Amino acid sequence: MSEIKSYSVGNGDMFYINHNSDNFTIIDCCLNDDNQKPILEEVARLSGEKGITRFISTHPDDDHIRGLDLLDDKIKILNFYCVENEASKEDETDCFTRYCELRNSSKAFYISKGCTRKWMNENSPERDSSGISVLWPDTNHYAFKAALAAAAEGESPNNLSPIIKYALNGGVTAIWMGDLETDFLEIIEGAVNLSAVSILFPPHHGRDSGKIPCSMLEKLSPQIVVIGEAPSEHLNYYEGYNTITQNTAGDILFDCVPGQIHVFTSNIYIVDFLEDLGMNRDGWFYVGTLKL
Repeated sequence: MSEIKSYSVGNGDMFYINHNSDNFTIIDCCLNDDNQKPILEEVARLSGEKGITRFISTHPDDDHIRGLDLLDDKIKILNFYCVENEASKEDETDCFTRYCELRNSSKAFYISKGCTRKWMNENSPERDSSGISVLWPDTNHYAFKAALAAAAEGESPNNLSPIIKYALNGGVTAIWMGDLETDFLEIIEGAVNLSAVSILFPPHHGRDSGKIPCSMLEKLSPQIVVIGEAPSEHLNYYEGYNTITQNTAGDILFDCVPGQIHVFTSNIYIVDFLEDLGMNRDGWFYVGTLKL
């Protein structure tokens, strides 16, 4: 069994994967005065039960690294995954300063399309891998090089975002796309190898500005699209696909077992596309089960 949690953090992103192996993965960070204590305590407890913890930073926008300094102080990040970059900001916050320190340190592992690393996607006699692979960026692609240059000049780092895939043998497949923008996705589509997924976390919290082109969506054929938190007037609700909207659902927990995904939310949330298998979990509302 593995678990994927999408935290309700307001206008921002934070996730973890509690793997069915000796791995724990955190994707992005968005902490505030209201949520930082319970999130930090949960992440510290769960990661402390695993031999390997990695933090994947999609890109250094504030709503994806807010509180990174607090998280690092709490769990002492030893494996910091990001694309190699020189992004800069005119006004540096404590979290961006910490991002740069980690990015430029010996703790950093620079991810790119097809990269391999022990326990990320390679097994060893000591432990199995996490099941994570990187579908993008192609560091030689002209569009990515342009995004790198723009971010180094202090422009938006959105298009530095990698495309991350998690796959459980016989079970869930999930994809994260950071804050990649629609026009950028249209340019790089031919350079990304996409296939059907169970859960899709679309770019830019589900905003129109990160709407995935229809041709890419057809390849992904997601069974569930998680629409992130943002003002409703900016969201694209991916008509024609089964969706869960985090604005309403609150925290979302995907309990992943071979052939099934049990879906729980912190708020009462009702859909008609999941089966009711009568699952229970203390403190959570059972939404239903997706059969794969």
